[in-house]
Amino acid sequence: MIASLDAGRETLNSFVTETWAPSHAVTVSAKTRKHYSSLYDFHIAPYLGEVPLQKLRPELIARWQADRLAAGGGRVSVAQALTLLGNILQRALEAERIATNPARLVRKARAPRRTEIRPLAPVTVEQLRAASATRDATLISVLAYAGLRPSEALALRWEDVRDRTILVQRAIVLGGEDDTKTTQHRTVRLLAPLKLDLTEWLLASGRPDSETLVFPGHDGGPWTVAAYASWRRRAFNRALAQASIAHTTPYALRHSFASLLLHEGRSVIYVARQLGHDARLTLTRYGHVVDELEDSPRLDAEEAIRRARVPHDVPSQFPTGPGTTSTSPAVPAWNPQVQDFPAMEPAGLEPATSCLQSRRSTS
Repeated sequence: MIASLDAGRETLNSFVTETWAPSHAVTVSAKTRKHYSSLYDFHIAPYLGEVPLQKLRPELIARWQADRLAAGGGRVSVAQALTLLGNILQRALEAERIATNPARLVRKARAPRRTEIRPLAPVTVEQLRAASATRDATLISVLAYAGLRPSEALALRWEDVRDRTILVQRAIVLGGEDDTKTTQHRTVRLLAPLKLDLTEWLLASGRPDSETLVFPGHDGGPWTVAAYASWRRRAFNRALAQASIAHTTPYALRHSFASLLLHEGRSVIYVARQLGHDARLTLTRYGHVVDELEDSPRLDAEEAIRRARVPHDVPSQFPTGPGTTSTSPAVPAWNPQVQDFPAMEPAGLEPATSCLQSRRSTS
């Protein structure tokens, strides 16, 4: 018997403001609260917020989902909003406000087809670096040749850069340091060309102490979300244009590192550990790259980068200019099936997972 079923007369907004946010939303990270808040305010509150909990039936929620999609709401964000609504109503069920969770009976709209990952080849990465200032070129190297997420790269301190590895143990979230996206710390292989780039940047920075950020903001502290957005808009996108690269994103550069490792013949488990992924996710995302490289000659990652940096050593399918020929020794060619891809990324430092600020009562 549900003792307080009458409490279901309260509206969804009231429950979220007075019960759910104070007791449950506060248990998630600030980034997740912000994401939840955006979903709730944009997709849920205007349409279902004033509906009593007891009147939230499966058919009403299904119609809400269909209306949001018909109004142009993205399938991913609408699906995330439905998941959030289901989580809120589950708490209402546990609090004995409702007898069942109606959202659990609503079938989610089919997710959009995922675009296959097509990492940038080292030659293309080097074109992007050549069109960038020293700091930005070094940051691009860390993203493309160590596979760090932008939030992780911007949280690096010099003490994290070791002789053969990079220790990834923190990330920049909403302008402050936090744990990594998966909360798992890892060491990443430090390729020799990247080690050289970091050494040159260390000298150009005046040999800062070990606790200094490798890529500090203007005030010496972590980058803010606004600063990162400005860098993407002004520096990164300008470099893309100068290098005549159609489109990519800072986050997407880490796919190049994964592809470098796969070209070496590394296992999916090894690549997953380097990226901070679950092996199943890595196989799902890079399975087509693995298939493309099956039975192909192996290509050392460091050698691939070195040859991309020396114009006369560029493999034949990446000519340096009209009439240019290469006299370098024959090396396995970078697979042209896995380069330059159209990727989408939100304005934050990394793609949102299920990333709500506590809603405050306006009364």
